[in-house]
Amino acid sequence: MESLTFSKLSYFQFHALSATVTLSFFCISIPSLAARLEPQSRSNVDFVKTSCKVTMYPEICYQTLSAYASTIQTSPRELANAALSVSLNCAQSTSKQELKLSKEHGLNPGEAGAITDCVETMRDSVDELHQSMAAMKDLKGPDFEMKISNIQTWVSAALTNEDTCMDGIEAKAMNGKIRDTIRSNIARVDQLTSNALAFINRLSY
Repeated sequence: MESLTFSKLSYFQFHALSATVTLSFFCISIPSLAARLEPQSRSNVDFVKTSCKVTMYPEICYQTLSAYASTIQTSPRELANAALSVSLNCAQSTSKQELKLSKEHGLNPGEAGAITDCVETMRDSVDELHQSMAAMKDLKGPDFEMKISNIQTWVSAALTNEDTCMDGIEAKAMNGKIRDTIRSNIARVDQLTSNALAFINRLSY
């Protein structure tokens, strides 16, 4: 069997595959250099690991949050904040990547339309996660429950937008590699957002 060469891949397919690898690495390797250099207390790391077990996606939860253990310590609020930050960063990166894909040459009208719709819903998702991050910085006061409720609403809406993007891609007849690229990117953001919402929900107990 002949090996797969660049000449046998379309320009778009090559860049779509490269984008998936790059984005996958980014979303799993989000922690900043400062976070990686901070010494991690075993009790703090254990807190993150144990907390991640209550989420729907514990593996990616631990992969993306363990490096923040020294900041999170054993604080449920800091855990929720870190998870939300990771989700927002990945959503922003994904949104930019989808916008780049929408401008590639060689897309048929159905593919272009589906990706454009996805770009718009991901932009809304990023905005809602931004609102949530801003609100997380000011949870003190007698209106704590109202603030948490607003954050839950925004993060839930972000999840809905991510699911809408995924549904739109699945409903369209499109090149398999294009669909797989977008599905992989959105699924990762969806998992991170779901985990963040799980931790935010626990703050309201």
